[in-house]
Amino acid sequence: MKNLVFLTGAGISAESGIKTFRDADGLWEGHDIMEVASFDGFEKNPALVLDFYNQRRKQLLEVQPNKAHEIIADLQQHFNVTIITQNVDDLHERAGSENIIHLHGELLKARSVVNEDLIYDWKTDILEGTTNDKNHQLRPHIVWFGEAVPEIENAVKIIEKADIIVIVGTSLQVYPAAGLIDCADKAKHFFYVDLNPAETSYFRKKIKVIPKKASEGMMELKELLKELS
Repeated sequence: MKNLVFLTGAGISAESGIKTFRDADGLWEGHDIMEVASFDGFEKNPALVLDFYNQRRKQLLEVQPNKAHEIIADLQQHFNVTIITQNVDDLHERAGSENIIHLHGELLKARSVVNEDLIYDWKTDILEGTTNDKNHQLRPHIVWFGEAVPEIENAVKIIEKADIIVIVGTSLQVYPAAGLIDCADKAKHFFYVDLNPAETSYFRKKIKVIPKKASEGMMELKELLKELS
């Protein structure tokens, strides 16, 4: 089977009720991004940062995958599907997708502030004083601004082998994810599903644009993809 790679972002989860990364004014639900998405912000006000992600985690547990997530999972019957997502939710997994790379971490995991390799499944609040068995404070397993993106090398390897690439709900303007599409030398077909087709103007690939929200666009695209399988 052909290798089909999805690059997904906030736009695919928005229909499930997950708010997009930031508003037009640069704030994330009323917070300056660096206050809640950097290690400096965490050191200055850990209670604020932990509460922010506790609220995001609670919200995630209340929502469900939407039709776009489900269609991508169904395409595993026709392709070797890998998802490279900038999202920290688990909606792709809950829809049934199996091969997922989370570039920016996972909201339903926690990790030690002392050893980043000590990672735990986590669905409840993380508070100041929430520790592992080594007495290390825990933090959200999220890649904050200024931190390395551990999965980027794996993502590059997947992109290099892709026959078809579909971008859903992301303009790929945040690095290092923004550079991934330039590694897709083998791919013959590129598709972009989003309500903002103008954001494809800087891509250096010939891309077929489907200017619809994720669920509607994926319903249209799935038949085109099956013809390419």
